[in-house]
Amino acid sequence: MNAQQASLFQLLSVHRQFVIPIYQRPYSWKKRQREQLWEDILRVAKDPKIPSHFIGSLVYIQGKDSSEAQVSELMVIDGQQRLITVSLLLAALAKAILAKAMENPNNPDGYLIKKSEEIKELYLFHKFEEDDLHYRVKPTESDKKTYFLLMDGGKIDLSESRLTENYEFFEKKIGETGIDLVKLYEGIGKLMIVDVKLKRNEDDPQRIFESLNSTGLNLSKADLIRNFVLMGLEPEKQKDLYKTWSQMEQNFFNSKQSGHIDRFFRDYLTIKKNGIIPTFREIYFVFQRYYVDRSINEDIKNIVDDIYEYSKYYIYLQSTSKEDDKDATAKSIRSILNDIKDLKVDVAYPFLMEVYNDCIQELIGKGGLIEILKLIESYVFRRAICGIPTQGLNRIFATLSKELVRDKEHYLESFKAALLLKESYKRFPGNDEFMRELIVKDLYHFDRNYWLAKLENYEDEVVINVKELTVEHIMPQNPNLSENWIKELGNNWKEIQDRYLHTIGNLTLLPKEFQPKYSDRPFLEKRDMVDKETGNEIGYAHSKLRLNKGLGDIEHWNEKEIENRAANLSNLAVKVWPYPQLSTEILAKYGEKKRSITEVESTQEDFIVDEDID
Repeated sequence: MNAQQASLFQLLSVHRQFVIPIYQRPYSWKKRQREQLWEDILRVAKDPKIPSHFIGSLVYIQGKDSSEAQVSELMVIDGQQRLITVSLLLAALAKAILAKAMENPNNPDGYLIKKSEEIKELYLFHKFEEDDLHYRVKPTESDKKTYFLLMDGGKIDLSESRLTENYEFFEKKIGETGIDLVKLYEGIGKLMIVDVKLKRNEDDPQRIFESLNSTGLNLSKADLIRNFVLMGLEPEKQKDLYKTWSQMEQNFFNSKQSGHIDRFFRDYLTIKKNGIIPTFREIYFVFQRYYVDRSINEDIKNIVDDIYEYSKYYIYLQSTSKEDDKDATAKSIRSILNDIKDLKVDVAYPFLMEVYNDCIQELIGKGGLIEILKLIESYVFRRAICGIPTQGLNRIFATLSKELVRDKEHYLESFKAALLLKESYKRFPGNDEFMRELIVKDLYHFDRNYWLAKLENYEDEVVINVKELTVEHIMPQNPNLSENWIKELGNNWKEIQDRYLHTIGNLTLLPKEFQPKYSDRPFLEKRDMVDKETGNEIGYAHSKLRLNKGLGDIEHWNEKEIENRAANLSNLAVKVWPYPQLSTEILAKYGEKKRSITEVESTQEDFIVDEDID
């Protein structure tokens, strides 16, 4: 490695091209960074006593070998943002100087014209080269077209492009400041940089990159991983693998899940590291170790292809899009996945990806996949209703696949057994526990759109969107109940209201426009209500909603009826959120197997402890 101080102009003026490798993230400097650079340049431009201003480092490595007739390509490892930003400023300045020179078309200022041409020929373009080599800086593929157009003086209607946004910022500032344009040019000439040239096959560009970025740039874990995988490869190999990697990133973007890519890598590593869950802080370092170990015996392309394949599973499982749901089975899978997503069970996705991969490999059919998804949803919901702490749920799902028998005959059976054999805080709550807790739980403040939708739409072909409805308390929330309601509930009305108000027995659904008409009215009025304006029957008795069935047959709303309705709905709930079914004989077989495995693992752990002590 050779590092020395150099002026930015000195670096740019040599007959070479700074190439931003395809694997690097697109240009991304925002308002704060561009304004800081502008203020620094203004300061040194206005003060002749300041000889120079340091703006950071430029680290690069020689690209492909080039003959004397070609421009030498330098692959930029670090410094893309500074290099491109200064180039944008120079392009805007060259344009402004030329405009100043042409203020009098009949007698243009030749000195200013020369300065404008000097900027272009020395720092922005290779005058006698064509196509991409015409430009002294070549950005990534996603930025290249916009950058080249800006360098050529074109206007681009891309409001979301950082390149266009920052170019226009410099244009505006140059016009507003009133500073002598040549002095501004001289100020840019004071910019100094640490010129770090790496030697191919001698220096480790990835290590240097990590060191330079350990305290500064907000690179995502996925950015770091991409750079780690592609940086050390030959350019042709980089291009080949980047096609796959770029498609993966585009898939995340198209599915509006760009923010999930770091989480995907954590889940992917959880699978590949046999259930060991890395923290977000450790993702990059865990990936490095995993990649190095695997690449010893396996081609890099296979590793990248594997990452890409699992990323497709992750996006499919997380997506809410129904575009690919071409048949009833696909629609059923999508519906359950959406329900799982509503439960916010992010910790389940490593296991879900493994099961989906097994489905792709035809180890389990789509019908079996649907049953597994339903049981996962039921497992999570029942635990939440029964108040079982969520701590440890990530570990349960991370290691669950290790308990499965991966053949077509026993896959689903072994999954059910794994859930049924869990005990203590890992348990799958049975029907009695679930129904008991469901009846007394405050469900009004428990993600009510989710569970109301599940109960209302159970096995119905026409799905009701409960978000377009409102939750109705049959017994009103008003602490100052009317005399009619007090009489309806009895002497212990206050105790009944406090105990049952937000429970499943007292909650139902109504069209939003009906609720003001219901308010705190007596039960019989709510049951038989007719809209005075339209004459329509809008009471409970006339509702077509499943949750209102049976209310039309009730004469009084009191503790007994609330409990009866809660019991009926809890009986429905055990169908909506089912419990795994296996015969006693089959479960006993898996129980014996689990006990023998546990004993072996326990022995191994004891041996390891003894060995450490010695």
